[in-house]
Amino acid sequence: MNTTTTTPPLQMVDLRTQYHRFKAEIDQQILDCIESTAYINGPAVKTLQAGLEAYLGVKHVIPCANGTDALQIAMMALDLKPGDEVIVPAFTYVATAEVIGLLGLHPVMVDVLPDTFNIDVAQIEAAITPRTKAIVPVHLFGQCADMEALLALAERHGLYVIEDNAQAIGADYTFSDGRVAKSGTMGHFGCTSFFPSKNLGCYGDGGALFTNDDALAAKARLIANHGQSRQYYHDAIGINSRLDSLQAVVLNVKLPHLDAFNATRRAAADFYDRAFAAHPHLITPARAHNSTHVFHQYTLRLSNGRRDALKATLAEQGIPAMIYYPVPLYKQLAYQPYWKGGELPVTEMLCQEVFSLPMHSELNESTLERITTAVLVAE
Repeated sequence: MNTTTTTPPLQMVDLRTQYHRFKAEIDQQILDCIESTAYINGPAVKTLQAGLEAYLGVKHVIPCANGTDALQIAMMALDLKPGDEVIVPAFTYVATAEVIGLLGLHPVMVDVLPDTFNIDVAQIEAAITPRTKAIVPVHLFGQCADMEALLALAERHGLYVIEDNAQAIGADYTFSDGRVAKSGTMGHFGCTSFFPSKNLGCYGDGGALFTNDDALAAKARLIANHGQSRQYYHDAIGINSRLDSLQAVVLNVKLPHLDAFNATRRAAADFYDRAFAAHPHLITPARAHNSTHVFHQYTLRLSNGRRDALKATLAEQGIPAMIYYPVPLYKQLAYQPYWKGGELPVTEMLCQEVFSLPMHSELNESTLERITTAVLVAE
């Protein structure tokens, strides 16, 4: 008899185990929603809106269809016009710049910091021109950009700030005067995604905008619903971007557990940090002094040029690793027409060195031990 056993492959995000933890409640809530037939803007969506407003300490949450739509709605609500420039980090997912190009705006890409991977505020001022209208800081991988310095710079130059908070919901930012704010609530708009792998994820697409400005909130709601002020009366050019009730049901079950999810992620990151602390070429992610980290991703740097070889070796052992992101935004074919400068050194370095290990709310010590041992043996 062959008694050989194989270790099952791991997942970057274990959505199945998390679902089974809440299966009874989620299943019942979904069935109740289906029975109600309130599939669009039903009670579940209104419950989520109120729950997020309370959790984030923000006046207005506007649910929408996905995080990319949230960014587009924010820029439309701010009346940005074709040709206006919007400053973004060069090291980010494409959605940050995608809507800028889609609206006929001009993305201006600047470098990021080598430790936190967030936009380098010191680089922003040199990129400002008379056409600059907004800055989009991305709270990458789970911690806030340097919002105090960025907000002060934006105020000096009369610029809008749109926070891309798709990866950092639940993070806390502490200002120098001791005031604490949730990520996504400090700019004119914050935008987030509820993609299934996010810290707060649904079972399809979903997103939301956050703002403390009453007028901007009203305009964003109008735009998200075909520009309607009331049915069949269209006061503005809008889009069709709504969060459906079934997705809101899932988010309502998960929202009370978000802080616990993030605490588990931090504990996993602590385990990774300890395991790799003495390695001469593994550079563990820095944690900003003024922001908590919710570790949407656990992203390291491997400085010896063997990043791709390590990824391949791990894959042979059933351990996934992802590269976020392998190509600078300005080298993507779609965005080369917007770029006239030379290479940005930190972004170039990160694209060659970063890799991410499994990170989710269901990681246990034996799994973390398996992952870290495999990395250390391979390196």
